[in-house]
Amino acid sequence: MIARRAAADDRDRSVLGRLSPLTKLGIAVVWLVGMALGTQLAPPLLIAAVALVAGVGLGGIRPGDLIRALVPLWSVAAVVVISNIVFGAANTDASATEVARIGPLRVTQEAIATATAVGARVIAIASVGVVFALTTEPTRLVDALVQQAYVSDRFAYGALAAYQAVPRFADDLATLRQARRIRGLGGAWHPRLLIGLLVLAIRHGDRVAVAMDARGFGSGPRTHYRVVHWTWGDAIAALAGVLVLGLALAMAR
Repeated sequence: MIARRAAADDRDRSVLGRLSPLTKLGIAVVWLVGMALGTQLAPPLLIAAVALVAGVGLGGIRPGDLIRALVPLWSVAAVVVISNIVFGAANTDASATEVARIGPLRVTQEAIATATAVGARVIAIASVGVVFALTTEPTRLVDALVQQAYVSDRFAYGALAAYQAVPRFADDLATLRQARRIRGLGGAWHPRLLIGLLVLAIRHGDRVAVAMDARGFGSGPRTHYRVVHWTWGDAIAALAGVLVLGLALAMAR
């Protein structure tokens, strides 16, 4: 736990960690929109590589943490590639170039090209998303949304409270299963546990709503404990993001 907290502190103090979360979010959105403009393989791979290098070099992300976060998502990309190769529409096109045939299954060059392009985009989306998540503290993101994007503080902090309540479900489930064991009902999975989780979630949401009302959320202007400012670093990062996207689109042409 101490090592995990130290790693998070290193990321928060890094170059990317000190940027406004809205800057990083804007760069990510622009990159993802840019990748949707073409079907080539090189642009998403370039964006994924830049995101990973920036995450390790400028974001203070430890390679081990990055790999653990990427492996499940990149496994999904592998499944997407294989599925598109096997079930690609180009395999039924008689004019397509056949690469291999396994029994009745026909694999074509066009299906492989389409599948790898889709897989590359999944890899890029996963890489950009993981780097953004690991270098952006959720509370700071909400602070930026409220102070810089002028999102309603009641909505923004309510969403943050809901997000932070998700891990509570595991503790609630463990408590409910222990309660069933005490009553002699066994601790195995049972559909009634879902009803208990729903009741506890409603109670928790009600307590959060009362707490926010007691603190005056949505009642008028508020001061902020942590002020988020635009800096020259945000401008430089935005310019670098645009240049990377321009290079990726130039490679596509």
